[in-house]
Amino acid sequence: MGTGNNGNDSVHTAGILETGTQAEIPFSVSPREPVLNVQLWKSYADEIEISLVTPSGERIGPLSEQIGTQRYQAGETELLIYYGKPGPFQVTQEIYFDFIPRGAYITGGVWKIQLRGRRIKDGSYQLWLPGGRVLNPATGFYYPKAEETLTIPSTAAKVITVGAYDSRLNAPADFSGRGGGSLFYPKPDLAAPGVEITAPVPGGGYGTVTGTSFAAPFVTGSAALLMEWGIVRRNDPFLWGEKVKAYLRRGAQPLPGFDKYPDNQVGYGTLCVGESIPK
Repeated sequence: MGTGNNGNDSVHTAGILETGTQAEIPFSVSPREPVLNVQLWKSYADEIEISLVTPSGERIGPLSEQIGTQRYQAGETELLIYYGKPGPFQVTQEIYFDFIPRGAYITGGVWKIQLRGRRIKDGSYQLWLPGGRVLNPATGFYYPKAEETLTIPSTAAKVITVGAYDSRLNAPADFSGRGGGSLFYPKPDLAAPGVEITAPVPGGGYGTVTGTSFAAPFVTGSAALLMEWGIVRRNDPFLWGEKVKAYLRRGAQPLPGFDKYPDNQVGYGTLCVGESIPK
């Protein structure tokens, strides 16, 4: 699975809040943005007052934590706000802000989410805007953070998660989605060539493509070669699952500028099938 291409976009930010302290998260909205949503994730154990400030200076909140939809009007924008609960597989809480235009576009300008720590035990919070280049370039957080920009399903523990690097320069690709501390396991697992890759194009012929979607197939083919060597040729009949991932991690090569591995941008290093075969 590719890590996605949001590493250098302004779609994620994060911070730490303490009891009695406040944080303000400004983000810009393009004048011609038709729709938008913001996801705020925090520890369910933390009690945080949340308010929203519109571009005109109107303050909405502090919001009340309640089940069901909270609905507000702000200029040409209708706001729907949902408070989530922890689930069977996670202890975090999502607060979802849905911006819906009353006309063609939502209200442009600088919006702000204000947080105040009322009773804090963990303190960390994360916010995301939609990725995948679906937003206008002028829409984004003013203080973005590249960490935690992996896209689903590359966040899953069992998959082999692949970032991109520029094999021409032997340098990381700044767009490659990155892992971070909120996962309990290192991601990505490794990086593969993902910049200016020659590939078939619709209608015949070849062209150049860029992105982690073109880095992941290098690792898919490498995993198939390792499994052929192990299972088909009977060098290692149990070479599948997490074992393939472990071999690829061990064979990954260092990249200039990275001193410690695993790294949240290139994982355990760059793909090398030859070094991944057990000696």
